[in-house]
Amino acid sequence: MIDDRLRRGRAALAVSFAVQGAVFALLVTRIPALQDRYGIEDAALPVFLAAVPVLAGVGSVAAEHAVRRIRPSVLLRWSQPVVCLALLAAGSGGAVWELAVALAVFGLAVGALDASMNMMGVSLQRTYGRSIMVGFHGAYSLGGIAGASAAWAGAHWNLELPVNYGPAVAVFVPLALLGSRWYADQETAPADADVAQADGAMRFRLLLPLCLVMAFAYIGDATVSNWSAKYLDDTLRSSEELATVPYNIYMVTMLAGRLLGDRAVGRFGPPAVLRVGALVAAGGFAVVAVAPEPWTGMAGFTLLGLGLCVIVPQTFAAAGRLFPRDSDAAIARLNIFNYVGFLVGAPLVGAVGEAWSYRGAMLIPMALVAATLVYAASYGDGAARYRGGHERARAADVG
Repeated sequence: MIDDRLRRGRAALAVSFAVQGAVFALLVTRIPALQDRYGIEDAALPVFLAAVPVLAGVGSVAAEHAVRRIRPSVLLRWSQPVVCLALLAAGSGGAVWELAVALAVFGLAVGALDASMNMMGVSLQRTYGRSIMVGFHGAYSLGGIAGASAAWAGAHWNLELPVNYGPAVAVFVPLALLGSRWYADQETAPADADVAQADGAMRFRLLLPLCLVMAFAYIGDATVSNWSAKYLDDTLRSSEELATVPYNIYMVTMLAGRLLGDRAVGRFGPPAVLRVGALVAAGGFAVVAVAPEPWTGMAGFTLLGLGLCVIVPQTFAAAGRLFPRDSDAAIARLNIFNYVGFLVGAPLVGAVGEAWSYRGAMLIPMALVAATLVYAASYGDGAARYRGGHERARAADVG
């Protein structure tokens, strides 16, 4: 029976996902303005951009150790305001070192934030006994659309970054702190002694398929976010205005897919949903690679949003089922591969595009996303459809 406390906890966590989506979008969509504000050369910009996911990985590792002493809700409650304030600091400084410090704090805090949010989401899903993780990531997508829209307005009206970021942070910090009053941590069962003493290499082998899927999904996502506009502009010869459309389409279709994703998981089971998502996403990349003109390319990016939308939330959920006794540690480690994919994806596609062709470069994320089909068995059996009030779980420990 789901009581009001759990319903409030679910709503509060969805708000946190939405705030994080908006904050991250405000950062990445206004990178040109940050570059202009601090006078950063093009050659130095990748160093700043790479630092954020690297430090986020460090923050995720730190989160694994922190939640052994404090609840994930406490970590989330205080890391989210830090992320928001770091965004404002990044847009308000005057010297390059100030930007470096702000981005370092942002990266470390965002790693802890992402890990703790997904820990709590998996914990709540276990208590609900049905899929709700896709909905949380849908809230993230909704926040991302709102943040990107606010960034567009700031760029359109030539607003200084403190003016663009300030009102958003003034809303997000109190909203996150207020919502944190209703976070709902769930107790986890103690690990079985024989399982807890299992070989560490074996435990990593159990988690590795999910880590690979997470990295592959974010390589696909990074390809869209970093190269969709350039691909339409340079390869498919679209107008500059039309080249801005694919990423927006991708975000909207990802949100639409996530709004329906939990129902699909409940009806067909996680492995089936993962397989369909991977096939649709791989098909999307194939359409983009062979598109003769811009509108066909945009159809491919539409398929990408519908396909990739379910892979990441279902991968976090699968870690919770695979390691029910120590899901927090599993999710913190799995979350690192979010940043690995983000860090690898854009340079990999760019290098292949320059050395060969950008059409050929699209075949790399296509192949990687298609490879996730091999790992569908790690998401449970076909009968795991969240009926009867409980998830099917395999008892293993990663601690």
